[in-house]
Amino acid sequence: MQIRDLTIPDAYEITPKQFGDDRGVFLEWYRFDRLEEKIGHRLNLAQANTSVSKRGSVRGIHFADIPPSQAKYVTAVHGAVLDFIIDIRVGSPTYGQWDSVLLDDTDRRAVYIAEGLGHCFVALTDNATVSYLVTSPFTPGREHGINPLDPEVGLVFPPEAGDLLLSPKDTDAPGLAAAAAAGLLPTWDAARAYYETLNQATPNNENGGN
Repeated sequence: MQIRDLTIPDAYEITPKQFGDDRGVFLEWYRFDRLEEKIGHRLNLAQANTSVSKRGSVRGIHFADIPPSQAKYVTAVHGAVLDFIIDIRVGSPTYGQWDSVLLDDTDRRAVYIAEGLGHCFVALTDNATVSYLVTSPFTPGREHGINPLDPEVGLVFPPEAGDLLLSPKDTDAPGLAAAAAAGLLPTWDAARAYYETLNQATPNNENGGN
């Protein structure tokens, strides 16, 4: 597999090598060792999630408090979504910026999103099915959102998404500036300090992350 740095620090696009024949296709969509080489530590996977979305559905922008927040490894196993990674870490050199990756069942890419980053996607097809490997269980009191239509963030939704469908939870979420003013956002320093604790713990981690 190939791992490419995105423009947001601590986020990566993963493109697997696919092996096809007359029966279909085989690929490795997650390799803990290859990812560890890139990010400096193993993932302790704690939960696996799947969502199925109508075309135009927007999920996000979501994030969780550091520590431990929630790193995510995300792929689309059916259909297609445009996946957004938003840097909401106050003090980051790319604070308020975003990058995007097309996840679909053709190229079968994945994205890795470190703790403290915001995550959102829009479904480009009906029955777009997204699977997430995450490092911490869902904890309602520590989960937050930013309105994905916030003009300060400025996500660009492609025309093939059609009419956007959003949950009240996401449309009622604050914008980036309001979330920062309320003290909801993680900081760049806290995120980097937490990543370093994970890096230091990995050599002694007998359980691994695979």
